Amino acid sequence: MHEVNWRRDTAAIWRARTETLRPVRHLDPVRLEDLLGVETQKAQLVDNTERFLAGRPCNHVLLWGSRGTGKSSLVKAVLNEYAQRGLRLIEVDKDDLLVLPEIVDDIRERPQRFIIYCDDLSFGEGEHQYKHLKSVLEGSIELPPDNVCLYATSNRRHLMPEYERENETTRVVDGEIHHGESVEEKLSLADRFGLCLSFYPVSEAQYFAMVDYLFPDVSDRDKLHMHARRFAIDKGVRSGRTARQFYNAWSGIFTP
Repeated sequence: MHEVNWRRDTAAIWRARTETLRPVRHLDPVRLEDLLGVETQKAQLVDNTERFLAGRPCNHVLLWGSRGTGKSSLVKAVLNEYAQRGLRLIEVDKDDLLVLPEIVDDIRERPQRFIIYCDDLSFGEGEHQYKHLKSVLEGSIELPPDNVCLYATSNRRHLMPEYERENETTRVVDGEIHHGESVEEKLSLADRFGLCLSFYPVSEAQYFAMVDYLFPDVSDRDKLHMHARRFAIDKGVRSGRTARQFYNAWSGIFTP
């Protein structure tokens, strides 16, 4: 097992079994220009990341929404864009958030700027790992380090399941809504992310634009789009991931 050299390595993954950070040797090469249909989200994430790199006020980021819409790819693309400027990334699984404070302690004095990345972040009934997340987001008696920022992706806006029965404790007082304790607990976690970027399924026109980007030399666009449409129908969703999977299945079949 190789130790992470943060002067050389741009990303690492926490491995629970060995209780170590493993350097990533083969990064996903996705670039910002490869991601279509998410221009607004891309611009906001880039702006926040540049603020972070410059040591200016910035926010922790929650990228939430439909599956396959580019949330994870956007975080990877940001790393590829800014790694030469000292940006680093540490991926920590939801189940390993217990060690997050220790990971942060080990990097707080380093000159690089670190994104702590949690992919597919959500919590089920009875799961309490999010309590360790809160200490990194806002600190405890010690302020969180200014060289650490949390980027998380999720299919849920509020990260935790919401039940109809929990709304029974919600009251209206002097025209204001007062949620019950369980609802407040769930809302408070998402509220700690200052920047929330939402992602939705793409239109057919956007989907075809993604396909065209992946097949730049194909001249028969009608035929290409016909097969791409059928592929998306079989998958049950139009998204950047679907376009990429279509490319993986059909590249080399279409001729210019």
